[in-house]
Amino acid sequence: MSKHANQAILLLVLANLLASFSDVSLKVLNGEVPTFQYVFIRQVLSVLLLFPVWIRLPRQTRMDGCGSIAFLRAQFILGGSACAMVAITHLTLATANAMFYVGPILMIPLAMTLLKERPTKDKVIATLIGFSGVVVVLRPEHFHWAAIAGLGSALAMGVSNILVKRLPAEQHIVSTLFWTGVMTLPVALILAVQQWQPLNLVQLGWIMAINLFVLGYHALIVIAYKKAPANQIALAEYSGLVFVTLFGVMWFDEVPDVLTFIGILLIVLPMMPINWKKRFSTSKEAINISN
Repeated sequence: MSKHANQAILLLVLANLLASFSDVSLKVLNGEVPTFQYVFIRQVLSVLLLFPVWIRLPRQTRMDGCGSIAFLRAQFILGGSACAMVAITHLTLATANAMFYVGPILMIPLAMTLLKERPTKDKVIATLIGFSGVVVVLRPEHFHWAAIAGLGSALAMGVSNILVKRLPAEQHIVSTLFWTGVMTLPVALILAVQQWQPLNLVQLGWIMAINLFVLGYHALIVIAYKKAPANQIALAEYSGLVFVTLFGVMWFDEVPDVLTFIGILLIVLPMMPINWKKRFSTSKEAINISN
């Protein structure tokens, strides 16, 4: 695997750690804030945080992120964020994120269709194993209507990540994030005003924390998917499932049962089969030489 691919994988793991902290914060809110009001406020905070940096960019650079692909990607992010809130509120962190990780699984066929990338046989097998893990986690007795929202979030985020590859390579990250936030506001506001309610400072504080974590996540995602082909690094997205499972046990007493644990292993372990194979072969060669 190339140096750029390894760097991209590391960035994705860090991005998913930030996303896991965001999920924990959202779980604490416990659905007390209407879904689109939460999304609108979070995006407004995101735009306000980015504006001082964005305004210092050269004029042409500032406008780079304002285009049709960016607008389309913003709407997918808006829908994905709303679906994610519903799923996290009503499911355990591990189950909700198992649904989200259908996104990386979908990225293999999406990359083939939209980007004309051709995954290796190992990647296809690993993806199928990961999907079987999702099926084990979401077995009939654990199915909840919120799982549909989780699947919707997975599809939306998968498409938005693929669309990153359609953005100009030289486009500034701050400009990308700023315009993504701006372009989500009109639709989010229209949907939010219908259920608007007063919020307290604690709720606003949690939304601010979520916004910072999500902003960091999207920044790292943009960098990662510009460094390497999507089908080489998408499996690294599964690292977040390890984080949220651990946090669910630590802070919400959400201890997964045996089948859920097996399903999570099936989702996570395919990230590293090639590395294990190489290390095993290297170790075996070293032993043979020493003998």
